Amino acid sequence: MSDSADPSGQGLDAPGKARALYEARRTRVPIAPFTDADPSLGMAEGYAIQRELVPLLLADGDRVVGYKVGLTSTAMQRMVGVDSPDHGPVLASTVYRDGDALPLDRFIAPKVEAEIVFVMGERLLGPGVGPTDAARAVAGAAASMEIVDSRIADWRIKLADTVADLASNGAVAVSSRVVPLAGLDTRLIGMTLTRNGELIDTGAGAAALGDPLAVVAWLANVLGEHGVALEPGHLVMTGALHAAVPLAAGEVYRAEFDRLGPVSIRVTAGAEAAA
Repeated sequence: MSDSADPSGQGLDAPGKARALYEARRTRVPIAPFTDADPSLGMAEGYAIQRELVPLLLADGDRVVGYKVGLTSTAMQRMVGVDSPDHGPVLASTVYRDGDALPLDRFIAPKVEAEIVFVMGERLLGPGVGPTDAARAVAGAAASMEIVDSRIADWRIKLADTVADLASNGAVAVSSRVVPLAGLDTRLIGMTLTRNGELIDTGAGAAALGDPLAVVAWLANVLGEHGVALEPGHLVMTGALHAAVPLAAGEVYRAEFDRLGPVSIRVTAGAEAAA
């Protein structure tokens, strides 16, 4: 199947694959890549599985509080062999505050990525949305760190695998400081990432599709094809500004953003250690 083939997921057993991912999330025991058994699976098949997985998670009492967009840098797109980002929902149970402890036993193989997150102020529905429309609809920007995780063993993911797995979303830590966009060029927001006080990477907003607001516009247009809107209060995670960094217990990560300020997490072995 090509990336545009079989968007309904018929013949794919999307419900069965979604159930396998659901169980992997619940037990934190990873599964083999779907693309091992069928290398022809592409983006459309991944979204067909994702559409089956989300209701399983919501049935447990979770709720969608926004969306993450991945593969927004040219380097990541080349690595996966695509020319477009991917997306998945952000669930309320996965949102952490600045300074929170992050227990490793909630994840399988987590890595951290610093990125700019937007908070929506107005409803935004595609198609036809551009960066200027996105800027008008956004209430402000905030510092964040995404925790990417994979329910696929050893991160052996291809495009269909990561899309099905909610774009490999694990969690996100978000600063409580939301900065209005007036006078702010989000392309030029610089970022430094430190681990236990030592600099490990840097980045800038332009790494995300050339402009993080272009990410919001892209997302609104893609969701709009299915009649889904970005709603007031929704978070929009705009993609990593650097290469993902594996996490280990005892580490403290701090991402400092120009104009937006810092956000940090403390990595612990588990929930009991976090308490």
